[in-house]
Amino acid sequence: MVQARATIRAVFGSRAGALALALALAGCGGGEPSAEREPEAAPPERPAEKDADGGKPEKAQGVTVNRDRLSIFEPLPAAVPKESNPFNPAKVELGRMLYYEKRLSVSHQVSCNTCHPLDAFGVDGKPVSTGHEGQKGNRNAPTVYNAAGQIAQFWDGRAEDVEDQATKPILNPVEMAMPSKDYALRVLRSIPEYVALFEKAFEDEGEGEEAVTFERLGKAIGAFERKLMTPAPFDAFLEGDRDALTDGQKKGLKTFMNAGCIACHRGARIGGQMYRKAGLIEPWPTQDDPGRYKVTGKEGDRMKFKVPILRNVAETGPYFHDGSVDDLSKAIRMMGRHQLGKDLSDEKVAAIESFLTALTGEIPADYIERPELPPSTEATPKPEG
Repeated sequence: MVQARATIRAVFGSRAGALALALALAGCGGGEPSAEREPEAAPPERPAEKDADGGKPEKAQGVTVNRDRLSIFEPLPAAVPKESNPFNPAKVELGRMLYYEKRLSVSHQVSCNTCHPLDAFGVDGKPVSTGHEGQKGNRNAPTVYNAAGQIAQFWDGRAEDVEDQATKPILNPVEMAMPSKDYALRVLRSIPEYVALFEKAFEDEGEGEEAVTFERLGKAIGAFERKLMTPAPFDAFLEGDRDALTDGQKKGLKTFMNAGCIACHRGARIGGQMYRKAGLIEPWPTQDDPGRYKVTGKEGDRMKFKVPILRNVAETGPYFHDGSVDDLSKAIRMMGRHQLGKDLSDEKVAAIESFLTALTGEIPADYIERPELPPSTEATPKPEG
């Protein structure tokens, strides 16, 4: 189920840091990093330490909420378009089929849906996922729901977007273990129905080009994933429905804002837009994962990870990059201590957890319905391993 600076106290205040590594799923394990990306932008200015009742309040069900401060959030969009990968029905349908296609693994046993099951909020519920020949990844697999539109993909940001991310597990020896791009394309090209679907999906994008390419494989899956959105009660609340949240959820929202969580968890996805060090204020319990350092080679990026999105977080445990915590309240407590330098009371932890349930959205059952896949032919490579 996406940091350390000498000046952090000057930026965020004497005892605060941002809620940095969050409660959502971590990046998918394995795979070699892609080309270096630019370091994160400067962290957002920390909101003033004032109660969320300040500004322009409104009352609903007896709880006052400052709607001015809600401007740091955005309702979830219906989709995240990409100019270089325009939607069309044929491409989205092809992407849906490829998402469920186990023949994109060398054993014919693993698909995208194996580690990111769409009927279970896009997560497998394991600390780390199991891939080719029972091998284990080294990071907790993230949800693909609402993933498009983040600053990057994977915990360490090694993939630029969902199109780039979609192809990496296919070649990862721990995950789907295809020996090469050409081998994966050989599988798809051996199935006439897939060739025809690629031709239809990309008929307006490069006349005369080879229909089935590895880049187009990523584009098709990416187009499908760009519409995997789960609108939640919090979106209705942001759009003006004062009764969309319960009293407890509103109280938790105020606690979430006042605690400083919104320094990193904001926007439409409530995260996913910056990198932060695990253990920003108090050292993280484990130090064995170098995080973004593996991508950039910069010492300042050691133990930095993308701040994950909090959408559906109540349903996407276990939490953190290693999937080491399966209890949401414990994860909230750890974030308070390690990222904010605060020992959150039981009452505050319970309130924040209540708010996070308002981020649980609706799974689009019709959109994710498992498709009928075309049969193999004599030319289709047989499973290995």
